[in-house]
Amino acid sequence: MAKNDIDCIWRDRKRTFLGLPWSFTVYFLTETKLICRTGIFNLEEEEIDLYKITDKKLKLPFGQRMFGCGTIHICSRDVDAPEFDITAIKQPREVLNLLDKHINMERDRYGTRGRDLYGGAPGQHHHDPDDDPDDGFFDYENPHHD
Repeated sequence: MAKNDIDCIWRDRKRTFLGLPWSFTVYFLTETKLICRTGIFNLEEEEIDLYKITDKKLKLPFGQRMFGCGTIHICSRDVDAPEFDITAIKQPREVLNLLDKHINMERDRYGTRGRDLYGGAPGQHHHDPDDDPDDGFFDYENPHHD
């Protein structure tokens, strides 16, 4: 595949020993997706829609920091990759800022915010105490409620 087969805003390789890009893992940031491509002969790509990303964390372990690298940990509502690391990349803080900017642009485009991506715990529902007390919901806290 050609190097420029993905129209991307940012691209980097996972760094290995001494911060050198000697790996077969390449990260791409497009306007709408974060893509991780792995492999040399058989390629595999993991894609995460930016608007589905719910949280990010910058990790700067000493061994990576010595060579100007860091890792960005991503939490998302993606079924295949609920947690994902962009491992050992150059200029991780700048990449995090770029990622943040494009996540917000995608959320604005879809009209979503972080709170829209979270649901209640499975099996739970929101119950407004001002609603009719005989609305068909079982009151677990007061099972003898009449």
